[in-house]
Amino acid sequence: MKEYRYQQIAEVFEQQILEEILQPGNKLPSLRMICTENEVSLSTALKAYYTLESKSLIESRPNSGYFVAYTPKRFPGIPLISNPSQHLKAENIDEITAIVYRKHPPDHTDLSLAIPSQKLLPVVKLNKELILASRSLKDSGTAYEEVEGNERLRRQIARRSAAMGAQLSVQDIIITAGCVEAISYALRATTVRGDKLAVESPVSFGMLQLAQNLGLSVIELPTHPQTGIDVEALKEALETQHINACLLISNFSNPLGSCMPDEHKREVVRLIEKHQVPLIENDVNGDVYFGTQRPTCCKSYDQSGLVLWCGSVSKTLAPGYRVGWIAAGKYKDKVIQMKRCHAIAGTSITQEVTAAFLETGRYEHHLRKLRQTLHSNSLHYARTIGEYFPEGTLASRPQGGSVLWVELPKKHLSLNLYKKAVQQKISFAPGGMFTLQQQFDNCLRLNYGVVWNDQVKQSLKMLGTLAKALS
Repeated sequence: MKEYRYQQIAEVFEQQILEEILQPGNKLPSLRMICTENEVSLSTALKAYYTLESKSLIESRPNSGYFVAYTPKRFPGIPLISNPSQHLKAENIDEITAIVYRKHPPDHTDLSLAIPSQKLLPVVKLNKELILASRSLKDSGTAYEEVEGNERLRRQIARRSAAMGAQLSVQDIIITAGCVEAISYALRATTVRGDKLAVESPVSFGMLQLAQNLGLSVIELPTHPQTGIDVEALKEALETQHINACLLISNFSNPLGSCMPDEHKREVVRLIEKHQVPLIENDVNGDVYFGTQRPTCCKSYDQSGLVLWCGSVSKTLAPGYRVGWIAAGKYKDKVIQMKRCHAIAGTSITQEVTAAFLETGRYEHHLRKLRQTLHSNSLHYARTIGEYFPEGTLASRPQGGSVLWVELPKKHLSLNLYKKAVQQKISFAPGGMFTLQQQFDNCLRLNYGVVWNDQVKQSLKMLGTLAKALS
């Protein structure tokens, strides 16, 4: 297969990095120099560097250029595919979750919750939009919205869906109070108490708690930290276990950071259509990609209306606004009816502010900076873990989102590590929170949606030191 010019340029630098001709910290030629020396366009030069970034070989530094990050052998290895035991664990994840969710003092390094630091969000610009919205909205935003939600916002979400190949219309979208509410509506529209729900393993503890609260039987399936759910395992479950619904995080999953390849997404949609099983797709991290374009979704390949696509701006713009959405496909009328009964309408003013941000292009401008920061942070975390954590530690290599999955050697228990870390004013999410089975006791999830500084680096080094001491 013929290689593109940007691939050829990237391969030259990759070979020099692998052979350690270029050392960690070395500055790479400027984009302008790449264009001149190779007689290529700026977009080709950028693609070459993006390719190297995606392999964690280089990193960009604001206003400074591109630098060699580390040779691959200095990064921790990547965990293997999970193998859920289906043996229920003794402890209740609600107890662990309550501990991790408690409020910490300002001097505490909180790496536990998968939300961006307020310092990474455009708070000042949002505040200005709040003032404008209160002036422009009918009754200053105190009136009820229509049950489907702000039409201006729904139009912008539908417009942005084209980037993932979904081509949704305004009528397809229903606004919700965050992604969790969207998933809650989706689960209640597609299942009843006692039904079987297939999920990834590990999976967001919020999804597990929601499923338990609705009385669903959770079937955890093997999942790879790079490519997501094992499609063959899903196929077998659909054929043998009478699965009633599936719940997947197709792009940059929580907690693994995995992203399903397009061919896997197509196959998953083919399988659910064959078995007529609805798929609830949590795409809350889809906009936070580190590559050159937004990944597709399972919804992109949905022709039957069986995929219920859910998202929000909670991980990218304003967690406290509680603005989310669902494109519920053939279950749209059920979801509207539930929202009418349970919520009547959403918050008018925060929907209007979000719509304005998406409409004017400020959201995309903010996302570009956020993606760059998070990608750089993920590389910082990987390097620090590789250098200071116990020998044999593995870590996921996400290409989007804001969380990293760490697997310590088997004899290290992350709950014991958590108790030691809290004494040092550091918190993270123990692996046992992300499963209902007896597994992941030696794993942890770290949030890199923070401002990277010496305190964060020292906290990670301390975590590594504490983990070594537990061996």
